[in-house]
Amino acid sequence: MPGEAWISTSMPYLRPTAGGQGDVWGQEAAARGRRGTQRIVGAGEVPASDVVARLLGLAEGEAVVVRRRIILLDEQPCELTDSYYPARIAAGTALAGTAKIRGGAVSLLAELGYVGRRVQEDVAARMPTEEERELLRTGVDEPVLRLERVLLDGGERPIQVDLITMPAHRQRLRYELTMG
Repeated sequence: MPGEAWISTSMPYLRPTAGGQGDVWGQEAAARGRRGTQRIVGAGEVPASDVVARLLGLAEGEAVVVRRRIILLDEQPCELTDSYYPARIAAGTALAGTAKIRGGAVSLLAELGYVGRRVQEDVAARMPTEEERELLRTGVDEPVLRLERVLLDGGERPIQVDLITMPAHRQRLRYELTMG
């Protein structure tokens, strides 16, 4: 199993869990006989970069809350995930801290009254930065996939942006859509 591409789908990570229970990533990996963990490497308020500002519909430099994580599969880094929230939603909440959130961020957002209704994802391939290569333990000639995800509420307002970087040779993305 180790070494084969991981098939990833976004939907389990976009729905609040019943009663805020469980670690969705850990459960998904365990169901496939693997070990999925994550390490939160930073959290707090930062000025929005041009990309984050555009995706959240904010002015560049406006305050946002970020949670930075390294996602591990069988102790090997498989994703770098930075999740951003408008400060008006996340400042002063657990989203701004480094402790694990019971049920995950989307469950906490739902408790705060922000429920995702639509998601938009854009994926592009590129060569990694030196820092990304080091964190993901990839070679100099191995490209990464960069997924930009925006979670929108029922009023089409962005409530979360995820910038995810994954080694391309270890990842396969699956999209399952329901029409109508």
